[in-house]
Amino acid sequence: MLRRLGRADRWAFDRVAAARLRGLEYVLPRLSRSADHGMLWFTTAGTLGLTGHPRLRRAALRGSIAIAVASPAVNILGKQAFRRKRPVVDLVPPIRIRWKLPTSHAFPSGHTASAAAFATGVALEAPAAVAVPVAATAAAVAFARVYTGAHYPGDVLAGAGIGALAAVGTRMVWPARPPVARVTRAEGGNVQVTPDGRGLVAVVNLGSGTAGDADARIVPGRAEVALALIEAELPAAEIVRLDPDDDVDKVFAEAAERAAVLAVVGGDGTVNAAARTALRHDVPLLVVPGGTFDHFARALGVESAAQAIAAYRNAEVGRVDVSYVTPLAAGPDRDEERLFLNTASFGAYTELVDRRERLERRIGKWPALAVAAVRTLRHSEPVELTVDGRRRRVWLAFVGNCAFGSRGAAPTWRERLDDGRLDVRMITTGRRVPRVRAVAAILVGHLHVTPGYRAWRATGMEIVSPDGGLRLARDGEVAPLPPAVRFGKHAGALRVLCPFTSPSP
Repeated sequence: MLRRLGRADRWAFDRVAAARLRGLEYVLPRLSRSADHGMLWFTTAGTLGLTGHPRLRRAALRGSIAIAVASPAVNILGKQAFRRKRPVVDLVPPIRIRWKLPTSHAFPSGHTASAAAFATGVALEAPAAVAVPVAATAAAVAFARVYTGAHYPGDVLAGAGIGALAAVGTRMVWPARPPVARVTRAEGGNVQVTPDGRGLVAVVNLGSGTAGDADARIVPGRAEVALALIEAELPAAEIVRLDPDDDVDKVFAEAAERAAVLAVVGGDGTVNAAARTALRHDVPLLVVPGGTFDHFARALGVESAAQAIAAYRNAEVGRVDVSYVTPLAAGPDRDEERLFLNTASFGAYTELVDRRERLERRIGKWPALAVAAVRTLRHSEPVELTVDGRRRRVWLAFVGNCAFGSRGAAPTWRERLDDGRLDVRMITTGRRVPRVRAVAAILVGHLHVTPGYRAWRATGMEIVSPDGGLRLARDGEVAPLPPAVRFGKHAGALRVLCPFTSPSP
C-alpha cells in the first residue's frame, strides 16, 4: 500500500511539474518565497490586528497561535520521523526554481502546515469576506510548493492536515466565540424608524474608552468616531453629549421622554445606565459601541457604529435578559435594584478594578490592567461570605447575566442573551489562596482547574457578608452594597435593536 501511494504521489508530482500555467510561472514562486518562516501569515495577522475590529483581532491571534503549534510539530517531529527526500526537479522548468534548494526533509510540508493553520484559525473567527481570501491564498501557497518542485503532493496534504488540526485544537484552550448571541424576537414587530434618524435620541459619552482628556487627544476615540458617523448618516437624530459633571440618570431620563428610540454611545458602564432608563420608560435601546471592551454590544453582534446604524435601519427588535442585585430586605421596587447586562464580580476583581483606575491615567488602560492584575493576584485576600446559606471564603467570584461559554476568570461571550439564568463561578479557599495555580489557570483561560473552583447556574442567589458591606463591580463599575443582597433576573425585559434576532426554540 505504501509503495502504491508513493508511486501515485510521484506520478501526481510529475503531472504538476509538466504543467504550464500561463501567468503563474512568476507569481507562484514569489508567493511561495513570501511564506518563508511564516512571514506572509504574520504580516497578514498584523494587518488584521491593526484594523481594530475585534473579530479580526481574534482571528489574527488564533491563526498565529495555530502556526506556533503546527510549525514545531512538522519541522521538529514530522520531518525527523519520516526523513523523506525532496523531489527530483528535472521536470520542473528553471524559471520556477528561484530559491536555494531546501536541505531539510520533505514530509510533511512546513509551509503548507503554517498556511493551513493560519487559514483555519482565521476561519474560526473571521467573517467569510476575510476568511475566504485567506484560505484561497493558503491553498495557492500549498499548490506552489508542488509547482516549484519543493514537495510531493503527499507532503502538502499531510502538512495541510496537521495545520488544520493545530488550529482546531486551539479551541480546547480558547473556545471560538460565536459572532452573535441568540436573542428572542420581540412580539409586536418592528419599531418605526426614519431614514434621517428623526425620533432617535443619542446620548454620547465622549469619555468612554479612554483614560485621557477627549479634547487633548490627537487621534479621535471610538465614541467620537461613532458620533461623527451618526451625525453624517442620521442628520435628524438628536445628539445629547454627556459631560463629566452631569447626573447621568437624569440626562438619560430626559432623553427617553422624547425618544422613539434611545441610543447610547459609550462603554459598558454607560450602556448599563442607558438600560436602566430604557427599562423604566419602556423604550427600545440602540447600543453603539464606544468603549474599550463593549461586551454587551459585541454580544448583540454590533461591533462598530456602522453596524449599529444598520441595526437601527433594520428596525428589528429583540428582548434580552437583565440581571440585578438588590438589598435582601428590599421590596419589589425596581428603584432599589442595581442592574447589570454582562457581569457582576466581587472579591479580588473589585481590587483589580480599583488598582487599574488609579494607574490608567499615568500609564494607559491596558498597561494599568496588566500591572493591577499582577498586584491583585499577589496581595488579595479572600472574604468571608454566606452564599445561599452556606459559609464560604471567597477569593474571586463572578456572576454572569446568562450563561457564558468561556472558562476564564472574566468570560466575555455568550451563546444566548435570553436563557433566564445567572452564571455563577467562584474560587473558594481554605487557609491559603492557591495563587500560583490560580494565576496560571487565569492566564490560560481555564479557571475550572483551580482548587476550590465552583460553578453553577441559577435564577437567583443570596449573599451575606458577616463583616459588613460588600463591594461589587457591575459591568466594570465598582460600588459598595449593603451586607446582605439578592441576585435575580428580569427575563426578556429589555428591548434592543439588533442586526439579527432569532426566536428561542
